[in-house]
Amino acid sequence: MAELVSNSDLTRAINTGMMVSYHAKRIGSQPAVITPFGNRSFEELNANANRLVRFLNDAGIGTGDSIAVVSKNRPEFVEALVAATRSGIRFTPINFHLTGEEIGYIVDNCEAKAFIADLSLGKSVTEAVRHAPDLQLKLAIGTVDDEADGFVNFTAALSGHTGEDIDAPELGARMLYTSGTTGRPKGVFRRERAPEAPVPPDSPSFYEPGDMDLCTGPAYHAAPLLIDIIQPLWSGAGIVMMDKWDAEETLRLIQKHSITHTHMVATMFHRLLNLPEAVRANYDLSSMKFLVHGAAPCPIHIKRAIIEWFGPIVWEYYAATEGGGGFLVGSEEWMTKPGTVGRPGPEFDNRILDDDGNEVATGEIGTLYMRAPAEGRFEYFKDTEKTGSAYRGDFFTLGDMGYFDEDGYLFLTGRSAELIISGGVNIYPQEVDSELLKHPDVLDVCTIGVPNEEWGEEVKSVVQLQAGVAPDQTLTAALMAWTRARLAHFKCPRTIDYVDELPRSAAGKIQRRLVRATYWED
Repeated sequence: MAELVSNSDLTRAINTGMMVSYHAKRIGSQPAVITPFGNRSFEELNANANRLVRFLNDAGIGTGDSIAVVSKNRPEFVEALVAATRSGIRFTPINFHLTGEEIGYIVDNCEAKAFIADLSLGKSVTEAVRHAPDLQLKLAIGTVDDEADGFVNFTAALSGHTGEDIDAPELGARMLYTSGTTGRPKGVFRRERAPEAPVPPDSPSFYEPGDMDLCTGPAYHAAPLLIDIIQPLWSGAGIVMMDKWDAEETLRLIQKHSITHTHMVATMFHRLLNLPEAVRANYDLSSMKFLVHGAAPCPIHIKRAIIEWFGPIVWEYYAATEGGGGFLVGSEEWMTKPGTVGRPGPEFDNRILDDDGNEVATGEIGTLYMRAPAEGRFEYFKDTEKTGSAYRGDFFTLGDMGYFDEDGYLFLTGRSAELIISGGVNIYPQEVDSELLKHPDVLDVCTIGVPNEEWGEEVKSVVQLQAGVAPDQTLTAALMAWTRARLAHFKCPRTIDYVDELPRSAAGKIQRRLVRATYWED
């Protein structure tokens, strides 16, 4: 593996899974993963990944196949990632807040042959397998009980295999799922199994020997997975994984482990700043070198306060699971353009277009389109219609709207009405609408995101009731309970309003933007 690293031609054909092997030989005893559920040195992480590859291979699962993983932030999650990326296997992490049916749909849709599941997450995990009939293998993280029919204990499965490096490692891949307006999540798929690039020395996020990264969010999410797991492990930096995010615990871990890098979302900034000054002053944060945030809008006054506290090490990005964009802005640059998400480098091609596909003038609001890369272009797995709707020629959009100022800086002014981002998590209102419409008292409904200073947005459903049904607190409680019984709780409305008539277009479609605009006027 040392030859792979020193040979520039071969370096382009390696990834995190292979680099862990290199670091195991170089700094093997140093911590690679630290979690409340156990730790791994680079040697231990590498050996367990090799054992898992051999176990999967013995079960007939290898190059070109897919595995799905639903787990808390545990070392087994990272072991599965490393194993897949060095063995030609496609790795799909799943949001553990989803219902059993929703998890099972993704397991089935991604064509997983193996399902690795954290049984401490409850019945949703065991229920999921009922919706994925083609599974060949079920591995359980944790104790296997009578309700976990057919699951094999993860640790026991690995124990019968050697941890020596596997022969001829192959590039694996990752396929994450992002929800669609139809209510079913879609896999962001790339046909090419592409290598991963190291963090360059001139990057603000470059890792030096001894650096440590704090993973504050769930590892299944695209941003923590890339920024807090893949990039540090590629670089030989250890990662500390939080189980549940807590403001003071974040400060404690930064001090305890001399954390240098971390990713957060705006909601975390808000809660950190809400800590009493005496609590904040109790922790030494001087080890921090790089704090990056994204995934949700951050109020200008909140970001200013974080920069004043942590210093000019705060960076913001705008990107997507689908790729493209290239927006990144540092603290000092941002202070000259408060509210911007940055100005991309010349290698990126981003355009603001009107509804007819024409470029708008500087300062004029339109829809942001990003040029897809020539190689590794994404498609939505087994959904050509959704793939086609995302592209306009070589460009694709997430539906975000904004404008470029005279210096080329992007300012986002809103999101498509089909998307709610609450605490950095994407929520698609059609899923909520579809469930509420099943309630006998609901004639029609329009779910939207409304302002929330802490979360960025919160979910609100605006309901038109059946004739003769009067709104009251009892009905509201019943509708909320209805959604919570059918959807992951983070998707459910926090408030419900009632109207006599929802606005519709001439074609009869509800005009979600008009409903939303009422709540965003100020």
